[in-house]
Amino acid sequence: MNESKQFKHRSRRLEQDLLLMGALVEQSFRLAHSSIFQREIGVAEQIPKIDRKIDRFYHQIEIECAELMTIASPVAQDLRRLSAFMQLVRDLERIGDYAKDLGEISLKLFPYPAHPCMPAIEQMSHHARSMLESSLAALTNLDGTAGPTIHKLDDRVDRAYEDIYQTLASQTQIQGSIEPTILLALTIRHLERMADHATNIAYRVTFIVTGSRKLKKEPSDL
Repeated sequence: MNESKQFKHRSRRLEQDLLLMGALVEQSFRLAHSSIFQREIGVAEQIPKIDRKIDRFYHQIEIECAELMTIASPVAQDLRRLSAFMQLVRDLERIGDYAKDLGEISLKLFPYPAHPCMPAIEQMSHHARSMLESSLAALTNLDGTAGPTIHKLDDRVDRAYEDIYQTLASQTQIQGSIEPTILLALTIRHLERMADHATNIAYRVTFIVTGSRKLKKEPSDL
């Protein structure tokens, strides 16, 4: 196999691995959502195993991208795609980490009665999940136009975060433990960050397709 054919073969396999990683991240987010809002505690125990698979894909894809950049002398378009892939897997890995954290939070929340803010937080989670699904669809189809639509959903998640945070912070008569309030504050923060990463995935796809680099916000935890 000559160098060009080998590069194409490894690139196709890399793209397949990236999509498999995305599917695992989406699954992890779905399980985290169920564990918190449907109080399905059993599913929370599945998330760490999925997260380990996500981490293996993350390291494997990073190494493969770096090797292809180094040994294959890719043309500008291929180099742009590999560079975007390296950034994109970090977004996916961080969403997976947050999903694992949400699963752990669900176990701690389980003994407490549902907080009045839960319906609003659940809606926030629905929006963040929809953003991830749309971003992964954009990646699958190499749709460079999805960024602005997902960006609008992200603005909705940001507004929900501010509203719910203010509601939690303004509570003056908390009876019993303050742990549920702290855990819910962490939950909405995780959801807000997951939405940011989903937004950036969509814009990284735009970069792959068009070469135009635009991120809503570059998360500090990349």
